[in-house]
Amino acid sequence: MKIEALDIKEIGRIEELKQGIVKISGLPNCAYGAVIEFDNARLPDGQGLKGMIVEFDAQFAFGIVFGDERRIKVGDRVSTRGQLLNVPVGDNFIGRIVDSLGNPIDAKGKIEPAAVNPVFRQAAGVMEREPISQPLHTGIKIIDVLIPLGKGQRELIVGDRQIGKTSIGLDMIINQKGKNVICIYCWIGGSSAAFNKIIQALNQQGCMDFCLAVCASASSSASEQYICPYTAAALGEYFMYNGKDVLIIFDDLTKHSWVYRQMSLLLERAPGREAYPGDIFFLHSQLMERAGRLKKEFGGGTMTFLPLAETLQGDITGYICSNIVSMTDGQIYLNSGLFQEGFKPAIDLELSVSRIGSKVQCPAIRKLSEGLRYEYVQYRSLLRLTRLRTKLSPESAQQLQRGRVLYELLIQENGSPVSQAEEIAVFFAFHQKILESISMEQVKLFKGNFFAYLCKHQQNLVEQLNDKGELTEEIKLLLDKAIKDFFRSQDKQVA
Repeated sequence: MKIEALDIKEIGRIEELKQGIVKISGLPNCAYGAVIEFDNARLPDGQGLKGMIVEFDAQFAFGIVFGDERRIKVGDRVSTRGQLLNVPVGDNFIGRIVDSLGNPIDAKGKIEPAAVNPVFRQAAGVMEREPISQPLHTGIKIIDVLIPLGKGQRELIVGDRQIGKTSIGLDMIINQKGKNVICIYCWIGGSSAAFNKIIQALNQQGCMDFCLAVCASASSSASEQYICPYTAAALGEYFMYNGKDVLIIFDDLTKHSWVYRQMSLLLERAPGREAYPGDIFFLHSQLMERAGRLKKEFGGGTMTFLPLAETLQGDITGYICSNIVSMTDGQIYLNSGLFQEGFKPAIDLELSVSRIGSKVQCPAIRKLSEGLRYEYVQYRSLLRLTRLRTKLSPESAQQLQRGRVLYELLIQENGSPVSQAEEIAVFFAFHQKILESISMEQVKLFKGNFFAYLCKHQQNLVEQLNDKGELTEEIKLLLDKAIKDFFRSQDKQVA
């Protein structure tokens, strides 16, 4: 006699429906985060439309709908087995685009998962972690030299609209090619057209071989936008607990906050500052805590978070921005004034900081970066004096020229990350005070052509700088000779 497995579930009924929020009766044993199914709205795979419990009281449970709420109505049946929300994970997700529930949306067929991970997983404890000591090379000179990042760090990228936040994230992904770092791009609440451009750029650079994207665009339901960053973190945790390095870009958490505020107001929760609910801090802190570096016995992987947040007219003290600043290991602040004057990436060094610091830099860059931030800030203050037509001393004029050279070296075009060897070579020339004695045209020529010259004539030196990142006396002599030979070759071409 064949005994069939029992399917035990609670049955409820929709009492009220408003903009993706459902009020349900008849679920006395429900729990926060439990998955619910709307049995009257069947999906192509035969399962009901899914949702999740987000609140309950003595009489009713309140849930959110993952998908089109127009497929359900008041009076429909709701069922739950008490299971918490999980998403499929695995190596097969690399190169694919999925929605907030892990379903493929790139028309490339079904993805076979290796396991399932909870969406709202508790972050690893202190005893499971170890200090961050490995560098995450971004390929952006101003970041690698002056705001260094480590694998497992959480660094906020903050600034006004349309001044290059997404471009910095893309450049960081492009630079991870061939470095065994899995990159996840999480798109929250933006337009589908802008997201398609990002994916197109990643495809053109050949980055989808080590990337995956989680997308909940503006056309997705509020509930899908709400769980999108947690799904990205769950996918990243699969790789982290299997000993791999992961980089996740959250673009952006300001829109995520807006969606959560909308849901909370519909749930009739008490509004606080700027109409956000009281638990808005917990919303992002539970996400940010999932980044880090694990000890080898717990997997040994790392997960680095780069959340993006939007400011209004440069106000970094905004509610959401200041919240995220307090829970991350530093911030990269983009200034619209710098952007308009042509300094790109428009990073304001006076307000940007990395709390991991120089301990994750290679010895050469650590040595070459000493005092550069102070020199740059001093240059900006001298520049303000020259606008007032103040007469400068010879020493100040010399500082101003050195600052101009540093300013030029830090400018970098989008989509062109540089190697560690190029950063060392360029800033070694600056450290030796070679560049301030030549014209700005020659500085630009040096910045654009010197590294190609070095690769052609000193390939072994380039490989050594990339591998070890050290400045021995022998390497210093070789670099000095290469710089002199480069300028001689340029003089011959001119002649």
